[in-house]
Amino acid sequence: MSTAIGTAPNRAQPVGDDVPDVGGEWEHESMPSFAPSSAMVGRDADLAVVRRAFESAVDGMPAALLVEGEAGIGKSRLLREFAVEVADRADVHVGWCLDLGAARTPYGPLTGILRSLVETVGVDEARQAVGVGAEALGMLLPALASVPTERAGTSPERLRDAIATLIETAAARAPQVLIVEDLHWADESTLAILSFLLRTLTRGRILLLLSCRSDDVRRGDAVSRFIAEAARARLLERVALQRLEADAVRALAEQITGHPLSEGALERVQERAEGVPFFVEEIAGCTAGPLPDGLRDILLGRFDRLGDDARRVVQIASGAERPLAHPLLVRLTDLGEERLDDALREAMSSGILVISDDLYRFRHALLREAVHADLLPGERSRLHRSYAETLEAYCDDTESGDAAALAYHWQLAQDERRALIAAVEAMRHAKARFAFGAAARFGELALDLWPHVPDAADAAGVAHLELLHTLGSILRNAGDGERALAVANLALDEVDSSTIDPRLHARLLRNKALYLVNLGRAGAIPLLQQALAIVDENVDDDRLRAELLNQLASRRMIAGDRVEAIAIATEAAEVAERAHSDDQLSIAANVRGASRAHLGDIEGGIREYGIARDLARGSTAEMRYRVNYSDLLGLLGRYREALLLAEEGLARARVLGVERTSGSIMAQNMAVPLLERGDIARVEEMLARDFMQGTLRVFRMYATMTRVRVLAWRGRSAEAADAMREWLPAFRETGGVERQIWYDSVVMAVAVAESAGDPRGALAAILAMIDDEGPALLHQRRLLLQAGAIIAELRASGDDVVEASRAVAAAWAAQSSQLRAGTWSSLLDALLVPTAEALDAAIDLADGEDVPVTFRVVTRIERARMLVHAGERAAAAPLLADAEKIADELGHVQLQAAVAEFATAAGLRAGDEDEAALLTARERQVLALIAEGLSNRQIGERLFISAKTVSVHVSAVLRKLGVSTRTEAALTARASAVLS
Repeated sequence: MSTAIGTAPNRAQPVGDDVPDVGGEWEHESMPSFAPSSAMVGRDADLAVVRRAFESAVDGMPAALLVEGEAGIGKSRLLREFAVEVADRADVHVGWCLDLGAARTPYGPLTGILRSLVETVGVDEARQAVGVGAEALGMLLPALASVPTERAGTSPERLRDAIATLIETAAARAPQVLIVEDLHWADESTLAILSFLLRTLTRGRILLLLSCRSDDVRRGDAVSRFIAEAARARLLERVALQRLEADAVRALAEQITGHPLSEGALERVQERAEGVPFFVEEIAGCTAGPLPDGLRDILLGRFDRLGDDARRVVQIASGAERPLAHPLLVRLTDLGEERLDDALREAMSSGILVISDDLYRFRHALLREAVHADLLPGERSRLHRSYAETLEAYCDDTESGDAAALAYHWQLAQDERRALIAAVEAMRHAKARFAFGAAARFGELALDLWPHVPDAADAAGVAHLELLHTLGSILRNAGDGERALAVANLALDEVDSSTIDPRLHARLLRNKALYLVNLGRAGAIPLLQQALAIVDENVDDDRLRAELLNQLASRRMIAGDRVEAIAIATEAAEVAERAHSDDQLSIAANVRGASRAHLGDIEGGIREYGIARDLARGSTAEMRYRVNYSDLLGLLGRYREALLLAEEGLARARVLGVERTSGSIMAQNMAVPLLERGDIARVEEMLARDFMQGTLRVFRMYATMTRVRVLAWRGRSAEAADAMREWLPAFRETGGVERQIWYDSVVMAVAVAESAGDPRGALAAILAMIDDEGPALLHQRRLLLQAGAIIAELRASGDDVVEASRAVAAAWAAQSSQLRAGTWSSLLDALLVPTAEALDAAIDLADGEDVPVTFRVVTRIERARMLVHAGERAAAAPLLADAEKIADELGHVQLQAAVAEFATAAGLRAGDEDEAALLTARERQVLALIAEGLSNRQIGERLFISAKTVSVHVSAVLRKLGVSTRTEAALTARASAVLS
């Protein structure tokens, strides 16, 4: 089996004739050739954890580990030992994050890993596997792109999907071990890809190993958030390396010195090294003179003993953020070939520098940092100037020379003008590759440098307002809505209406409106109106005007002003017609369709959506049509059609190469109809993969509403209440400008109250919704139907529900005739005014596919109550049995409890009924595996279901068997005929 180790797939390529591309994306060698003379000690338990994860990956269950600890603790050594160990069983690919200060290289460690993966599977197979994603991947690996053009056909989604597909393709050939070193220096684009991969790669022989220097991770920064979120979602197992105990320190030191240590010597080593392996090695290697006193002296001890030439070479090497090729050192040192060779041999024999695949690097990052910190300020400035000048002189262009490195070196060289030029170029370079987090850092660096450069606009090639406009958009795409809004405000504060380009002024206003929408805040409509006024008066640009009109119409519609929205969208369509813009025509029809439907004109709304569909074919508006129309179908209770349309949208997303990103928003839009149809397991799987991670706040609100409903469904009322409480302030803020978010907050309140056994509180939330004077949307229909079920439950408890029934009936009757007709009306009538005939009909209606599945249980319980009240207990029994079976199949804890409570109170549960009759077929399977002693995860793997679904079945088994532990359940199973 092939391995990347030793094959040097990530060797830096020369630029021009002989100068290495130290300014380009550095692709580190697969594994350093240097290895300490001592064997690794004290890490057996940690290595065992990595081995277990690897075996899981080999079995097809992807795993991810974060190996973390302080500097010098042995993270890289552990991973190197493991990689060598599995080299004959897996392909190993290594990438390194680079230390470029605050402005980090986009996709730092990924380029080398991806190049190694492509070499593993072959260029042709890689291009075939990723399909349309080849152009996106070609931004990082030019060999994959068919033509070196601008990336008009690419997107962040395609790039992420292409990376995941490439990894999966390689994993089909052999187990893949992906190692990312020095995560503490990772840029946001790298973290975003890693987060995406952790959630997406759910199958395949893949092991992801990350190393991180824990003392360099600051609380609240991007790396800290990534680690916390991944660990909280159980996507990443953390392996914290501890300092060595005294016995391990002795073993390591004695290996290096070659003789036993006295107790006194061991005590001195332990006192200075404090159990850190790297420091133990350094101290043990000090064979001459007294032991160094401090850590700085320990690190510089080897350096201080070098000759002048070797010291000079090491100092120069410390200025590089990546390994160096020999030709570059020749140019930087100006020593000549022979003197340089001698100096390098001395530095390597002293254990400071090592050769890794024909490149020179420090044996440990701590050595480089210590040498670099020991330079005088003037020395450091001159060193980085020489690096920057060499990059500019010997690289063909700044893009291939890595603008990030230029910005880094010019900044440390204290040349603010050249640093500004490089920062702006690095921002553009990162933005073009969808590395928005890195682009934002460089853009902010440019803003910081701007006041210090007299001719900043001429130097940077961009006006200050244009820079702010671009940076705001970058920050928005990076997911930092607050900073995007702050930059937009800064830009608008600088606007001089007498001199600014009207188009730019309008776009700045439009962007601020967009940022407010993203944050769920008020104020977008006046800004769009202002932008439109500027365009109407000063700009002859129908496409821009149509775009602004559509955005304004959309905001009006979402706020509930549907008549106004239709008028504005109609005007947008007229302007878009003149501009020959089909996508804007489609969006206008989309807005009209939603508005007409919410006004009660369902047929008119559907016709508009048909127009939107026809105009959107092949344009950027297609996914918007599918998302919005499937949402409308779900609100109308046409769940089958909604799911079919959404699934077609996912198929289209696959063609576009955005299945796991933009397509995931479509998948989230499927969650509500899936839940209403009772496919709770599929919804839980979607939520477990956290499709909304990193998206706009409003989308996270939609996902939160679904999560709260799922938790309530499963009877986890406290967790549901906590999730609602955490997000309620955001729902209240956004609900003031987005009516559908306000309705979602009511949905959550009802679900939480019902799950907690508080039907009165749930009904109160719905009645408050009815009393609210805001515009009604289709979202209220499902809540009114739920009110019928709650009223039926309260009536059975003896509550006076007459007034509530009237209020709900009146609200239902206030809908248009198109909305009042149909199955839902009959169901609601039967629950509000129950009769035998109405409930019998309602049971049949509830079994239809476009009715919320919970009403199959609700209608049966209500009919059984009526029969018991009339003394017809025998007729009620089969209805309750059906209700119990349905509730169990759904895993709906609240309904299960309601059925059990009524059956017990009515005396309809047979006391001598054996356990086997209580368990569903799936529960019997789960019980059999419990009896075998399997864990939830093992049961899930055996039955091909999620661990969460297993936990629900286990809870049902324990409840039905009347036991409290898995052990008791297993004993009951063995002692009875439950499993026979």
